[in-house]
Amino acid sequence: MTVGMIAVHYPEAEHFEDFVARVRKVAAVMRATPGCLSATYWANDTGDAVVSTVEWESDEAVAATYAAIQTADVDVEFDARERRPREILRLRSLS
Repeated sequence: MTVGMIAVHYPEAEHFEDFVARVRKVAAVMRATPGCLSATYWANDTGDAVVSTVEWESDEAVAATYAAIQTADVDVEFDARERRPREILRLRSLS
């Protein structure tokens, strides 16, 4: 059963490009971990939200990805650069 995640981020306008760069680095770390099937990021049409999507082959792969993020040189902390808290949905395939 595959496992997924959708995260919606709301960076402040003046930090939008910096935030996209942060997300790009995190996605690269995720893609490099065993069992990560995809890690992508999007901007909404109005340009005020960044949406990250990740798909893994198992819960163990999710755990490996989060362990890799903890030791990688990436910035995943929520701070004043975001105007509101992130919305994160964990998903499980139905097929």
